[in-house]
Amino acid sequence: MHPPVSHHRPTRGAARRPLRFLIVEDEKRLAVSLAKGLTAEGYAVDVVHDGAEGLHRASEGVYDLVILDIMLPGMNGYRVCAALRAAGHDVPILMLTAKDGEYDEAEGLDTGADDYLTKPFSYVVLVARVKALLRRRGPAGGASPVHTVGDLRVDTAARRVFLADDEVTLTAKEFSVLEQLVLRAGEVVSKADILEHVWDFAYDGDPNIVEVYISTLRRKLGPTLIKTVRGAGYRLEARP
Repeated sequence: MHPPVSHHRPTRGAARRPLRFLIVEDEKRLAVSLAKGLTAEGYAVDVVHDGAEGLHRASEGVYDLVILDIMLPGMNGYRVCAALRAAGHDVPILMLTAKDGEYDEAEGLDTGADDYLTKPFSYVVLVARVKALLRRRGPAGGASPVHTVGDLRVDTAARRVFLADDEVTLTAKEFSVLEQLVLRAGEVVSKADILEHVWDFAYDGDPNIVEVYISTLRRKLGPTLIKTVRGAGYRLEARP
């Protein structure tokens, strides 16, 4: 038997079919506070308080975004996230945790999370991250999700990358950086553009983090695919 779910409906005058979020958070006061705030923004929000129920609800495939705490009873957020990705669910996931440290962030992102926010956080920052994730995901439909540049093939829907006939495994952040380049293949993409779309404007860390990920992508995809345009940014182009 599943525990009760808290349903929060958007206020009158919101969009007819609002985006629907799932909050998986065992701190009930925080969960309710976030739900009220996001409802006021015009979203429809459901709340559950343990990992197993969060996985069950998220697996229904009806959510546009999941806000997932890491420290949950029964099944932690890492396991929930990994299970969703293994089952093929590509819903954007924003992880919340009281922990702080590069290892925790790397683990969260490697399990398939799209972003990471450490408690305590500003509600304004959370909303900014949420909107950035939704913007990054873009509208459904439209152009083909498969992009080919020389031997490189990137499926932005399945989040899979192939080089010639071999699949290349990338972390969530590595994929997001590559995605920005492949969507504008042949064009120069500035470091600022990558930071805004992959880390969003609320990121206040070292901007040289982009160079770290570009270096990792070159190691995995070969040194010639991503060109550095000095003083301007990076360009993805087919190998000669």
